[in-house]
Amino acid sequence: MSTPTFSPTRRTTLAGAATGLGALFTAAACGGDGQEAPGSAEYSAPATDLSAKITYGLWDKNQVAGLQANIDAFNQKYPNVEVALNVTPYSEYWTKLQTQASSGTLPDVFWMNGPNFQLYATNEQIAPITGAVDAGDIDPANYPEALVDLYTFDDVRYGVPKDFDTIGVWCNTALFQRAGVELPTAEWTWAEFQDTAVRISQALAADGIFGAAGGMDGQTTYYNTIFEAGGEVVEGGESGYASTESQEGLTFWTDLIARGGSPSIQQLTDTTADQWFTSGKLAMYWGGSWFRSALTDTDLATGVQVLPLPMGVQQVTVIHGVANVVAASSKNQQAAQALQVYLAGEEAQRQLGAAGAVIPAFTGTQDAFAASMPGADLQLFLDAVDYSKPLPVSANTAAWNALETELLPDAFSGARPVGEVATELAAKMDEVLADE
Repeated sequence: MSTPTFSPTRRTTLAGAATGLGALFTAAACGGDGQEAPGSAEYSAPATDLSAKITYGLWDKNQVAGLQANIDAFNQKYPNVEVALNVTPYSEYWTKLQTQASSGTLPDVFWMNGPNFQLYATNEQIAPITGAVDAGDIDPANYPEALVDLYTFDDVRYGVPKDFDTIGVWCNTALFQRAGVELPTAEWTWAEFQDTAVRISQALAADGIFGAAGGMDGQTTYYNTIFEAGGEVVEGGESGYASTESQEGLTFWTDLIARGGSPSIQQLTDTTADQWFTSGKLAMYWGGSWFRSALTDTDLATGVQVLPLPMGVQQVTVIHGVANVVAASSKNQQAAQALQVYLAGEEAQRQLGAAGAVIPAFTGTQDAFAASMPGADLQLFLDAVDYSKPLPVSANTAAWNALETELLPDAFSGARPVGEVATELAAKMDEVLADE
């Protein structure tokens, strides 16, 4: 959080690494040889003649242009600090990061997300930002409180919010016109969304085009409808999937697929919803604000409109954001912290917003993003903060994300009733939550 080149899934965690992670990280946390890791190195603002070579790990190549502008400006202040951008596709990012953590070779600075944060913090893989905050070089008040809290563990802050994202419905207006269906208003309901999707699917069936799409990315799809139905995913250390409200949020998607308004879950497993949309085979895509960067220099860039999520019992969108963190194992702590501090500042955040890829987290720097796609109402992603709820996470999100991936396809395919699947998911999820 993630287009053929960038998964929209910001929530996906360390696949296959839900267990035994602490043991895997132990050696690295001790510096690999039983020595204390340099993770909590004292902070001091480096001199401008500091010389070092550092790496910056990230997963979205669509953001490279904006980040390179950041680095170029950073080098105006620190000309002797060489920063190498290390881009790894999202599908491989966390596996690679896990391997690097186990060997003490993490990038000096790298992207962190909410679901993985507590794993890396508790295993002492990332350095606190306490020193920079105490020195006044990073001010947490400049960022949304929910994101500051997201990257705080045991009252210690570790990450600096880089951006935030909310969810909306991206619409291919040309497909609406071909189907003879009017674009809905911003005040639409669940029923209006589903009816619109079915009408487009029926009108354009001969061309293999669908009105909308479900899928297995909770952040962009079923987490939102669970919240809009009044349910919860995880709360107070327990699963919310057993509740009637949460099951209504899942049923929204099973109904959409069953009525033909969406490709089947198997089709969406083979080709994700964002790929359906960018290939011109999907009229409506539930996607994050980050998806704007995937449309740059494409034919869709001038033919897209965005609508708020349709209203359920209440209107809700998931909010999340990526943070920049410094590796505890970095041998260039001063240079890494200097880059982290620069990226956290207003100048860098304005540059990032002007690139149009993401909404910068620094309060007051988002206007450039909102204006970056004339004709599309990107302002709604900013306005959505007012009715947002944080992405569901826990200390080991990977464990129950794996259960969602295992069980929910049976509900979405119609192989098993929603209530049966959700009840089983809740019971198994409670077991792993109890072990955190």
